[in-house]
Amino acid sequence: RKYMVRSQRLTRSPIVNVMSTAVFEAAKSLLRDFNDVEHLQVSRKGTGDFVSKADQRSEKIIRQHLQKAHPDYGLLLEEMGEIEGDGINRFIVDPLDGTKNFLHGIPHFSISVAYEKHGKIEAGVVYNPITDELFWTERGMGAFMNTNRLRVSSRESLENAILITELPGFGHDPQPHKKALFDIFRDAPGFRSFGCASLNLAYVAAGRAECYADFDLNPWDVAAGLLIVQEAGGVIESIDRKNHTPESGKSVMACNQALAVSMSMKVRRTLKAE
Repeated sequence: RKYMVRSQRLTRSPIVNVMSTAVFEAAKSLLRDFNDVEHLQVSRKGTGDFVSKADQRSEKIIRQHLQKAHPDYGLLLEEMGEIEGDGINRFIVDPLDGTKNFLHGIPHFSISVAYEKHGKIEAGVVYNPITDELFWTERGMGAFMNTNRLRVSSRESLENAILITELPGFGHDPQPHKKALFDIFRDAPGFRSFGCASLNLAYVAAGRAECYADFDLNPWDVAAGLLIVQEAGGVIESIDRKNHTPESGKSVMACNQALAVSMSMKVRRTLKAE
């Protein structure tokens, strides 16, 4: 893939090239399994949390590519957990975000890899194998989708906005905060629930949605996407500022600048009343 922008070569750093190569190779395996999804071997890891052989194969491919390029770097992997490294550099990997979509043959899922240095995300990629869209960024260098520079939208009206959150779980925990957040968003004319956190963030960065908020995610769900939103001019924050950072995934809101303040106030007022 040669990335060109306005007849000028779009230069990606070696670290982004390594991550991109890893997700492209893993995507080949995922697409083969997706096209044979009826025969996919599936195990059950917990309530509403499925793990597939495809997920595990994707993670193995990514891990091998990253470790070959940077054997001293640590890794935080969704399936294998943490692999210690030099204590400075680390990759954060979600080999298949949107697992439920994937297992039901819904063509909306992604691979997400972020690079962290001294505890700060410095670069990230989110790849949708179905659409062949690579969302990528480096701190201070902007955000891109393939060769196109990304900017969050400038829409100021909720009537014209797309707001994204996910449906509350139906497990034993009623998740009152998540239900309250869902109630706020579903009243908007443009409410959506896509089932893939990393693409939700990428869509805010690309101006395809104005705001995404959710609870109870994981660092690998959001690490790359949060930086992509920031570098596209968006605003990220934790809904629960006292107890969490956005990078934890436990409390995330990403919006365009026009709606960031009003949405933040609206959500906090509602959750405080719960």
